[in-house]
Amino acid sequence: MRRTFTWLPWVLLILVIIGFLGWQQLQKPKAPVAPDGVKMPAEKVEPLIDTSRSGGVVSYSAAVKVAAPAVVNIFTTQKVKQQAHPLLTDPVFREFFGDQLPDQYGQSPNENSLGSGVIVRPDGYILTNNHVIAQADQIVVALQDGRRAEAKVVGTDPDTDLAVIKIELTQLPVLPFKLSGNEVGDVVLAIGNPFGVGQTVTQGIISATGRSDLGINTYEDFVQTDAAINPGNSG
Repeated sequence: MRRTFTWLPWVLLILVIIGFLGWQQLQKPKAPVAPDGVKMPAEKVEPLIDTSRSGGVVSYSAAVKVAAPAVVNIFTTQKVKQQAHPLLTDPVFREFFGDQLPDQYGQSPNENSLGSGVIVRPDGYILTNNHVIAQADQIVVALQDGRRAEAKVVGTDPDTDLAVIKIELTQLPVLPFKLSGNEVGDVVLAIGNPFGVGQTVTQGIISATGRSDLGINTYEDFVQTDAAINPGNSG
């Protein structure tokens, strides 16, 4: 008569579980042992900072240290002529007083404006907004290290509100460009000189991409952000 060993599968299952638990214990790091036989605590391993979109960082100082030296302040001056009093243009009035009258256009105080830009080549090429330097008679660029230099306009594109200017300095810090596929929710840092108080950094996120039909420029494909941008940040 053949006997049935109904308990055999249970024994095999228990052996498998015991073997698995024993293997797990072998995989755990063992605490180092001092020469006198006293156990020492296992070495603590610090986790790496997660820089992926799913993780967060406590500080953006490393990114600012890389980008800020390549961000410049742009000061522009425009000479504005203001039309004099209409009486000065009267032929009879001018005939009576002759050359003693001033020119029909008097010189008014200069108009000054402020913006920002980014160095894109170490030999002095700077990218900024066209409205920052449009109709300017003088453009002065201030670097983060305190140096200043006059700039000349290389080219402009009013349709995209972009302009390139150049200063006669070399070996300048450059901010590299990268097509990163911006996504809503990504962190954004805005570096500039708002209100002329000095270089500042504000932080926000991308609120929307592909903004168009705003009536601002001919070509529109804007990234919307909630990072604080004030007068002087343009560029």
